Amino acid sequence: MNPAPNLVLVGPMGAGKTSIGKRLAARLGLAFVDCDHRLEEVTGAPVPLIFECEGEAGFRARETALVAELMRGSGQLVATGGGAVLAEANRAHLKARGFVVHLQVSVDQQIERLARDRSRPLLAVGDKRARLEAMAIERGPIYRDIADMAFEADGLAVAVAAERLGALLEQRWQRAAVTP
Repeated sequence: MNPAPNLVLVGPMGAGKTSIGKRLAARLGLAFVDCDHRLEEVTGAPVPLIFECEGEAGFRARETALVAELMRGSGQLVATGGGAVLAEANRAHLKARGFVVHLQVSVDQQIERLARDRSRPLLAVGDKRARLEAMAIERGPIYRDIADMAFEADGLAVAVAAERLGALLEQRWQRAAVTP
């Protein structure tokens, strides 16, 4: 058992961090927090508008501040944005107070899941496949390095993925007592 006060889902966009995370949090009795949604609540602006006005660097700075704040809490399942792991500070916060699960998914599955999603600024390109493949090359090693465990979500329905991951977590993760 690996104790940590929070459970954290990392992985590429379209891996199911939000949809699987919501069900998994309910199953495990945790509060669910989606970093991108929380950032939208705090700023009053959708992620694409933040990217448009502040650029990716501005968005990432806001994301880093939010991750630091969230990880001071406990009893949460935190679904990060796909790029949250790019900042070393985020990785340190996530590892210090979270049991990190890498949701793995193929580029084909990402394309299928994101086909109608227009809210992804990093996919506002002509060749989405090439962009997703490039991000997988860049981010894949980081996801693997930070993760306490990996879970293959490719081709699984949300309910099935949440149930299987929940069963695995019952063996691998123990919610730690809150530490000051």
